[in-house]
Amino acid sequence: MTVEFATPYRPASRIPAEPGKPYFIEKGEGDRAHLFGDLFTIYAGGEQTEHTFNFFTCEGPKGEIIPAHLHPDTYEVFYITDGAVRLFVEDTRGEQYEKLLTSGDFGFVPKNCPHAYRIERHHSRIVGVAAGPGGTFERFFENLGAPTQEHGLPHTPVVPEPAKFGTVPQRYDVRFLPDHQWRIG
Repeated sequence: MTVEFATPYRPASRIPAEPGKPYFIEKGEGDRAHLFGDLFTIYAGGEQTEHTFNFFTCEGPKGEIIPAHLHPDTYEVFYITDGAVRLFVEDTRGEQYEKLLTSGDFGFVPKNCPHAYRIERHHSRIVGVAAGPGGTFERFFENLGAPTQEHGLPHTPVVPEPAKFGTVPQRYDVRFLPDHQWRIG
């Protein structure tokens, strides 16, 4: 039996809104959102962890690099379970790194470091965890993108209007860098 909860974000969710409540989610049944060509599925977030970490997956097709951004107070990890993802990261001294991550590979992005990724193979999947004093940013995906009940990738990419990018930074510890240039890749 799967339990559904009403939350501030959705009329029905498999994730309880209050902390301290154990729960279980079957494969792919977390809170889902489409953003760009990807499907993000949230399994745990701020409400469940007293804003200490989140846990989500990102599935997508081979595509374009996502917009460069940073999290001033949040650390982020990328663990690849399927496919291949190219991770771009710039450290706080301005040195840039690029690494192709494949199934079983791990990437770490410290807080305040510009980063982006590009899915290099169809049917790639990233397991993401974010933590830090900035809280968690998992609800960013459905606020910038579009909540969905679908299990698959969007039929048409969900590309937010440019003005919408400015609405999420302080609430979700995400700062977009529209003029950022990657000197590698």
